[in-house]
Order: sequence, then C-alpha cells, then structure tokens
Amino acid sequence: MKKLLCLAPILVMSFALAACSSNDNNSSETDRGHSTSDNSNRAQEEPKEDNISDIRIKLTFNNEEVFVRMYDNPTSMDFLAQLPLKITFEDYVGKEKISILQKRLSADNVQSGNQPQKGDFAYYSPWGNLAIFYKGFGDATNDLIILGKIESGKENFESIQGDFTVTIEKVD
Repeated sequence: MKKLLCLAPILVMSFALAACSSNDNNSSETDRGHSTSDNSNRAQEEPKEDNISDIRIKLTFNNEEVFVRMYDNPTSMDFLAQLPLKITFEDYVGKEKISILQKRLSADNVQSGNQPQKGDFAYYSPWGNLAIFYKGFGDATNDLIILGKIESGKENFESIQGDFTVTIEKVD
C-alpha cells in the first residue's frame, strides 16, 4: 500500500509535466505562426512602385546634383521632417555610401527585407545610418528600409574616394 501511495504523486507529476510540455510545443507553433504572419505583413509593406510619392529631394556635393524620389512610408516622412541636412558620407564595402544621422528615424512597422539595388536611398535602423547604394548588394535584411529611389545622378557616387559632404534638401 505504501508503494502505491508513493507511486501516485509520481504519476500525477508525470502527467503534469507532459501537459506542460505539449503546451510549450503549441506555443512554439503559435510563435512560429506569428513570425510567419509578421513576414507576410512585412512583404505587404515593401516599397513598391505604387508607394512612391511625389516628393523629391536633392543631394548636392562636389558640384554634382542627385535627385531622389521618396517612398511614401513613415520612415521616409520622418527623414523629410529633418531636412535640410548637411552630412558627411563615407564608403562602405565598395557598394554603398553611408552616413550616421544625428537623430534616429522612426522605423516602427516599416520593414523592407528587400535586396538593396543600385540607386536605392535607404535607412539601416540598427546603426541609424543613411545608405546610398551605388552597386547592388547581395544580401537582404529586414533592418534596411528603402526611403527612396535615385532618379538621376547615381553614377556620381561610384567615383568618389574618401569622405564627402552632402547637402540634402526637398525639391518643390
């Protein structure tokens, strides 16, 4: 009889642990489902041709001008609110020019996940920097938000060596 009394709590504990274990598996599946849902939402927020705005900006440096057509997303609008700006860019990995912004942009609910292409004007949220892609980049990241697309002058970035100062302003 004593053996049965000792065995009963062990059985109860075993059933309880098994039940907890199956709940953890369900929550993992739910979390994975939620993650998949997030990715599908991100895909809907990717910049597309129909999300491009009428707003243009001009980047002026070394007697050159580059015009960018901005996308209509909250991060782009946050960037536009900071204009005009005068910032210094430097080369990064031989594919992009980057500059750390003094004030970070809002990146809430805007994720790209696109592979950056030549001519993309973007914001990399973990570092808080602008990026101008003068060559295509092979890797996609959900932390890169495309702010706009260069309409003219993207070739002006390829030959620049070293740091250079850019004035960025809205164009009417």
